[in-house]
Amino acid sequence: MVHLYNLHPFGSQQVVPCKQEPEQFCGGGRDALFVAAGCKVEAFAVSGQELCQPRCAFSTLGRVLRLAYSEAGDYLVAIEEKNKATFLRAYVNWRSKRTENSRVCIRMIGHNVEAPFSETFRDQMSIIEMPLSEPPLCISCCPVKGDLLVGCTNKLVLFSLTYQIINEEFSILDFERSLIIHIDNITPTEISFCTGYVAVMSDLEVLVLKLESDPKNRGSVNHHPHKTNSPMKPAEEGISNETSHLESDDFVMCQKPMELLGEKSKQSGVSVTLESTGLTDEKIKYFHVQHLLYRRFAPDISSYVLPDDIKLHSLQLLPIYHTGSLSSNGKNSSQEKELLSLFCFYSLPHVGYLYMVVKSVELMSIYQYPEKSQQAVLTPQFLHVITSNNLQCFTVRCSAAAAREEDPYVDTTLKACPPVSMDVCALRIQLFIGLKAICHFKNHIILLSKADPEAIPERRESPKRLLSRRDTSVKLQTPPVAEAGWNLYIVNTVPPVQLYKEMVDYSNSYKTVKTQSCIHLLSEAHLLVRAALMDAHQLEPGEKAELLEAFKESCGHLGDCYSRLDTQHAHLALPYYKMSGLSMAEVLAQVDWAAEDGSQKYERGLIFYINHSLHENLDEDLSEELAAKVVQMFHVAEPKQLPYILCSPSMKNINPLTAMNYLRKLDTSGFSSILVTLAKAAMALKIGDLETHRKEMKSHSEMKLVCGFILEPRLLIQQQKGQIFPTELAVHLKETQPGLLVASILGLQKNNKMGIEEADSFFKVLCGKDEDMIPQLLVDFWEAQLVACLPDVVLQELFFKLTSHYIWRLSKGQPPDSTPLRTSEDLINACSHYGLIYPWVNILISYDSSADKNYTEDLSKLQTLWWKKLLPELCQRIKCGGEKYQLYLSSLKETLSVVAVELELRDFLNVLPEDGTAAFFLPYLLYCCRKKSLT
Repeated sequence: MVHLYNLHPFGSQQVVPCKQEPEQFCGGGRDALFVAAGCKVEAFAVSGQELCQPRCAFSTLGRVLRLAYSEAGDYLVAIEEKNKATFLRAYVNWRSKRTENSRVCIRMIGHNVEAPFSETFRDQMSIIEMPLSEPPLCISCCPVKGDLLVGCTNKLVLFSLTYQIINEEFSILDFERSLIIHIDNITPTEISFCTGYVAVMSDLEVLVLKLESDPKNRGSVNHHPHKTNSPMKPAEEGISNETSHLESDDFVMCQKPMELLGEKSKQSGVSVTLESTGLTDEKIKYFHVQHLLYRRFAPDISSYVLPDDIKLHSLQLLPIYHTGSLSSNGKNSSQEKELLSLFCFYSLPHVGYLYMVVKSVELMSIYQYPEKSQQAVLTPQFLHVITSNNLQCFTVRCSAAAAREEDPYVDTTLKACPPVSMDVCALRIQLFIGLKAICHFKNHIILLSKADPEAIPERRESPKRLLSRRDTSVKLQTPPVAEAGWNLYIVNTVPPVQLYKEMVDYSNSYKTVKTQSCIHLLSEAHLLVRAALMDAHQLEPGEKAELLEAFKESCGHLGDCYSRLDTQHAHLALPYYKMSGLSMAEVLAQVDWAAEDGSQKYERGLIFYINHSLHENLDEDLSEELAAKVVQMFHVAEPKQLPYILCSPSMKNINPLTAMNYLRKLDTSGFSSILVTLAKAAMALKIGDLETHRKEMKSHSEMKLVCGFILEPRLLIQQQKGQIFPTELAVHLKETQPGLLVASILGLQKNNKMGIEEADSFFKVLCGKDEDMIPQLLVDFWEAQLVACLPDVVLQELFFKLTSHYIWRLSKGQPPDSTPLRTSEDLINACSHYGLIYPWVNILISYDSSADKNYTEDLSKLQTLWWKKLLPELCQRIKCGGEKYQLYLSSLKETLSVVAVELELRDFLNVLPEDGTAAFFLPYLLYCCRKKSLT
C-alpha cells in the first residue's frame, strides 16, 4: 500500500544553459554538473540557489554513450563512440581546464610519467585511455574508493584507482586493470559497484555479488580462474536447450520468474568466474565471490503491452556510512567513510524493488507507480521517479534499516526507530511535460525534458492484441513536424528541516481522525531527519544543529502520538519521549486533565511512560500539583502501582494527606497488602501521625516487613543526582527499630537490590558520619552479614573491616555510638566464624580490671576473627613480598612480642601458624619458656 500526500519536497528550479540537446549528463560531487552533447562535454558549477554557471568544456573522441563521475579521485569517465567503435576514457584534473583551447595531455592506462613532464600534469587536464578487448557497454564508479567497473558482454572488468607518485609533493591519478569477472549468459545493460559489491542487470535479470579477499587461495586464483558456482543444473540446461529449439519467428518461450536471496542465489544457474589480471600481488584484492541476490523476470503474456514495457531499468547500489551517535558532539573520528549498510534498487516500468544487501539480504519495499516509469534514482531520503509527464517523490526505508545496523539495540525502552516494514508513501507528483532522463547529486535533481509531438497509431480504433507471438505489425507513426524543444532543469529539493515542518503541520489534521495516519506521517518526518543526519558529509555548517533539534522535536511528537492515541504500540511512548529530551513535567503539562470526576480515560502509552519514568528515579521533582495529578491518574488507571509511584523521589512534593486518602481507598485483596501498609506508615510519619504509623507497623510481622522493603527499596533509600538519601521512614526506624532496619538492608543486599559500598554509604549518611567515621549501626550490619554467611568473596573484606574497627576502638578506648545489636556470645552462638574464646583472651581481659563492658565485648569479638583470620593472612602477605613487606614484617614481630609476654607456652604454640621458618619464631618461643622458668 502506498500512502499519497501532497507535500512540497521540490523547491526552486533553474535551467541549465547548455548549447546542444543533452545526450548524457551526471552530477559531480558537491558542485558540478556534466552534460555531454555531440563530441563535447560541458561542466557547470551548481551551488545552492544560485544560477547554474558554465565552468569549462572539453572535446571528446566521439559521441558519448555513457557518462559517470567519481567523487573519489574527482574524475569523469565516458564510453564514447566514433566510426562504430567504442572507447573508454577517463578525464582527470578537469578543473584545470580553464578554456576550451587549453592544452590536454592524453596518456595510456599504466603509462609511467617521466619526471621532466611532472609539472605539466599538475596544471592541465589529462585523458586516460583504457583499451578493452570487447566493447564497453556500461560503467560504474565506486563511491568510496573510486575504482571503476566496466560492463562488457558476459564479463565485467575492474580498474583499480591508483596514484603514481612523482615526488613528495605531487602524484597523478592512474588505473590498473586488476580483475575480470566472467558472468555466463548475461549481457549487462546497467551495472553498479560499491566497495566490493557488484550489481549487474540485463533486460530481465538482476544479479548482486560480493567480491571477497581470501589470501589462502591467492596462488590458485592468480593462475587458474576459480569458478564460484557450479554450471547450470541439468534441469535448467534442459529448459535452456528446449527453449533454443522451440524459439522461432512464431513462438517465444519464456523462463519462469525466480527470486533467490542469500546463499540460495547460487542456484540461479549463472556461472561466475574470477580472473586476476593485476601486475603485482599487492594490487590483487578479490579472490572469490559471495552470491547475494538473483532475480529473473518474465514477460507477462496476460498483459496488453508491448515487449519493451517489461524491461528493467535504473539499477543502483546506495551506500550509507557510519555516522556515530545522533548527538551534537557525535563526530566521526576517521575522515574515511566506513560502510554501514548497502541497498540495491532496480525497477520495472510499473513497479520498483528495494533490497538491503549487507549482513542479511531482504526485500524491504515495493513501489507501485501510478504510471509507466522511465527512470528512477534512489537517495538516502527519497526515491525520485519520472514518467512521461510527472516527477514523483517516494519515501524510502534506508535510514530505518541503517539505524538498526548501526545500533542493534535501537528498539528498546531507551531508543526507537520507525519500522522498516512501514508502508511507503508518495510525497508529491509534480507535473513536467516530456520527461526523458533524471539524475541526482547533493540536493539537486537534474531533469531532461523534451516535448515530443503526440504519437498517433496507424489504426487508433483497433484494440490492443495479446502478444503471444513476435508481432511487428503494430507500429507508431510520428507526423512530420519540426523537432520539439528540450530543456535541462535543475530542481532543488527543499531542506530536510523545511519539509519536516510541513509534514508535522500536515499530521495535525489526522490527530483526532485517523490514528495510524498521524503516526505514519510523523514517522516519515522522523525518518527524513534521521536520514539527513546519516548523510552528514553533505551538511553545511550549522545545518546539523538544526537537524538535531528537529530530530528531538520529532521524537516528542511521536511520543505524544503513542501516549495519547489508541494503538497497540503504545509502549513506544517511553523511548521516543526519552530521545526527545523532554522532562516528565513538560510531558505532563500537555496532558488533558479536564475530567476530574474519575471518568477520565488515560491511554496505555502515557501510563507506561510515567510508570517507567518514576521507577527509573529521574533527577526531576514534580510540583505538588503535577504529583497530585499523577496519583489521581494511577488511582484511575492502575491503582496497584500507587505504592510504588509514591516511593519515587520525583514524587517527594506530594501532599501526604492526598496520598494517604488514595492509599486508604485501595482494595488490598488483589495485590500485596504489605506495600500498602508500609506506604501508609511512611505517609503517616510525614504528617506526624505517630499513632497511625505504629498501628500500621504492628499489623505485620518483622519478617513480612522485611519482605515489603525488599519489594520496594525506595521506602528506605532514595537516590538523586548520583547520591543516596535515607528516607524519613529509615531515619525513624534507626531510632525505634534498628534491628528491622539492619535486617531490611541485609535483605536488599542478598536480593541484589543494593551493593556493598552502597549499603556502607547508606548507614554513614543515616548516622550523620563522614567517610572516615564508622557508626555502630554499620558495624551491626557487618556482623549481620557474617551471620548470614555471605559468599567467601565478601568474607575477607568483612573480616578486615570488623577487625580493623575492633582494634581501632580498643586502641583508642572509643565506645560505640549506639548499643550493639549483638553481644559476643550472640555472635559465637549464631556464626561459625566466631569461635570459642581462647584462654589467653580471658587473661588479657582480666589483666585490665578497669576495662568496661564495651572494651571486653570488642576484645571478645576480635579474637576467630583476629587470630583465626588475620594472623595467617599477615604471614601470607609477608611471603608474597611487595612494597609493604617491611611494614607487614614489623607488624608481625610486634604482635608476636606482645603475645609472647602475655600467653602461656601452650597457648602461644596454638597461636603460631602451622607453616613457617623455625628460626624466625624460635626467639619468641625461648622468651616464653624463660618467662615461665623465671616465674
